[in-house]
Formats: sequence, structure tokens, C-alpha cells
Amino acid sequence: MERKRVIISGAGGRDFHNYLVYFKDRLDFDVVAFTATQIPHIDKRHFPRQLTGRRNKDILIYPEHMLPELIKKFKIDYVYLAYSDLAHQYVMQFASRVLAAGANFGLLGTHDTYVTSKKPVIAICAVRTGSGKSQTSRAIAEILRKHGKRVVGVRHAMPYGNLMDERCQRFATSKDFVKFKTTIEEEEEYQPWLDHGFVIYSGFDYQEITRQAEKEADVIIFDGGNNDIPFIKPDVHITVADPHRPGHETTYYPGFVNVLLADVIVINKVDSAKRLDIESVEAHVRAANPRAHIIRARSDIVVDHPEWIEGKRCALVGDGPTLSHGGMSFGAATVAANMYNGKIVPVKGFAVGTIKKTFQKFPHLLHEIPAMGYDKKQIKELEQTINRVPCDVVVDGSPANLPRMMKIKKPFVKVGYELSKDAMKELEKILKKNKII
Repeated sequence: MERKRVIISGAGGRDFHNYLVYFKDRLDFDVVAFTATQIPHIDKRHFPRQLTGRRNKDILIYPEHMLPELIKKFKIDYVYLAYSDLAHQYVMQFASRVLAAGANFGLLGTHDTYVTSKKPVIAICAVRTGSGKSQTSRAIAEILRKHGKRVVGVRHAMPYGNLMDERCQRFATSKDFVKFKTTIEEEEEYQPWLDHGFVIYSGFDYQEITRQAEKEADVIIFDGGNNDIPFIKPDVHITVADPHRPGHETTYYPGFVNVLLADVIVINKVDSAKRLDIESVEAHVRAANPRAHIIRARSDIVVDHPEWIEGKRCALVGDGPTLSHGGMSFGAATVAANMYNGKIVPVKGFAVGTIKKTFQKFPHLLHEIPAMGYDKKQIKELEQTINRVPCDVVVDGSPANLPRMMKIKKPFVKVGYELSKDAMKELEKILKKNKII
């Protein structure tokens, strides 16, 4: 049998998962390369031979801009797209470039990529990065704990370092961040789980991750990232929509897939969004998926020292992925500063290094410093940027514990979101109906 030659185009997560669950032992496909984008410094690595199955040799990872050249060089038959938070227009432009270079274009669906679990699984996904998926995940975890269930979180993949060390990662304390040499982007997702007293797994071998999580869980919560489709087959699929970005619920991949798959759609942030935008999102998701239960939810802001904001010059910091490729121009820090009458200081002109380049790449960024930190150098540049801003207080809306990673010279206010109590009550009823509790 002549094997079809394949490139998987990803961003260090879904791509590796798809390889392991679908391509690894296939006799009809030969994955000869990966390409990487979206996340800095994840190309120029290799997928290790120990994990490649029958191929038994390293698979190199190239920058995505080389894709047309690679298709011709390796005589590629198929290119499979395997990353997320992409406008539908972008997906078809990507496909067009693949077709023009002579290869076929493909996407893998849930039938071929779900890992199954012996334990009940609740998947919380979103239509866009930054919709409020993680706070919904934590809210459901708290509901389950109240009912005596042992809860373990499983996070969407973020293997940005040595892949042999990152197949299956378990985070129970902040010491595990040191053990696994995590980035700010990873800690932004794991820290809130630890703050609530839950264990969370990550990595990219979700068959192994699921088996390990099952050993200590009555219920597994898949905390989907980057609006991806679940890696583990859910018993209840919850999708979070964002009325601050109306229309995106039907025009982004694979966020629209999550709308179609959802048992429950949570329209979040209704306390801060425009009424017409909320109604627009609800109309779109109801038309697309009339069987889904729709919940309108407030996203309640939590500020540890609101009195430090009043009348003070505030330097704002926000969640990096949400502000960059997530397309949001503001986050929790802006909401807190406005709520408590802080004076927002323009920050863009004080950025250095890769943080300055991030502002240049994403011109919609205005008043919040994106908490980018994919390596030690970038973390240092983030520290320098924050400390250069002439302010009285730093207001941080990123989920990471920045003072643990850097020395911030001004008073520091931590801001977060929690799902509203009334939304939690509705979710509790749904879990009871589905016999999860």
C-alpha cells in the first residue's frame, strides 16, 4: 500500500493529540512534518521518535510560513489543520494555499479524535478565547465538590517545551510549575484551579492523561482552551459565548462546532455587554442549535484591594492570549479600573522587546499590557514593561501569579472573574438532570 504523505499544521497541542490518536499506527498515512504557528518559539523542535510508533524516527516541526515549500519538497498529499481560534475566512484562505501548492486539505472530526473515559466527563468549551470558559469550569467544579464528588480538571494541551517531559503533567501545587518549567500562558490556566484546591492535568497524550485522571476523580472536567473541540468525549458539553464579540459564535473555527455540539450554551458577561449584542448572540446560537439549554450569566468581578485603585494612576495588565489572537482590547483590569474610578495610564509607549512587538502585531491593543511570557526572556521584558509605566498601582487581570515570577515595583492589585451564583444554580440543575450529581 502506498502511504499518503501528510503534514499536520498546528500550534503545539491539537496537532500532537491528533497524531497520537489517529495517525500514529496508520498504515495508509505517513506524517513527515509538523508546522507550528500562533505560539512563539514552538517550531524548530521535533516530535520525538519514542512517540511516533511505526515511523520510529523524529518528526521535525517547521514554521508554518514554509508550508507551500514543504508541500513541494516532501511531495505532500494531505495537509491537516489542527489548531483553533480561527476565523472561517482564515480557514478557507489556509485551505486555498494548500490546494494551490498541490496538496489536499483536511480536518479531523470528533469521531476520530475523542478519547473515551470510564468516568463522567463534563467539557467546557467556548466560541472564542477569553469568553469565560475557565471560570465556568471552576464553578462547575465547586458545584460537584459541594455534592461530595472528587473533581479533577484536564486542560487543553500547552506543551511548549521538551515534549518528552510533557506528555502527561499533573499540577497540584505551585512547586509543579517549577518542575515542569511552565510559561506564564500555562500558569494563567493552571493557577486558578490550584487556588480553588483542585488538581489539574495537562500535556498532549490525552489517552494517558485520561487514565491517570480517572484514578483520582469521580468526575473529570475538560477545561478546553483556545475554543477547541474537547479531546475527551463528554457526557455533558457546555459552550461559553461572549456578547462582547457578537457574531463570532457562528464565524470562528472550531467555536461554531462547539455551538453545534453543545448541550448547554452559557452567554457570559451579560452584566457588562450591550443588550442588543446579548440578544444577537442568543438568536444566533438558538437558530444554530435549538436543542441546547441557554443560560445568561453575569461574570462577577473579584478585586483583592479595590481601595488601592480609587483615584490612582493605574497600569493595566491582561490575559495574553485573550488580548492578542483572542481579539479583545480590554479585560478584567479595565473593568476593575472603571468600576473603582481609577485613572488608566496609556501603556503602549513603555513596552520593550517582544512585548513592544506584540503591541505592533495586534494594533487593537490600547490600554492593557498583554501578559505574554513564553520564555524567561519574554517574562523579563514583561517585568521591564510593567515597571516602566509611570503609575501608582498595577492592576492585573491575568490569571497568572505574576509577583511569583517577577519583581513588580508598585502596589499590586489582583483582579479576577467568577461565574454568578444564579448561573451556578442553573448549572447545578442541569448536572442533576444528567445524573452527574
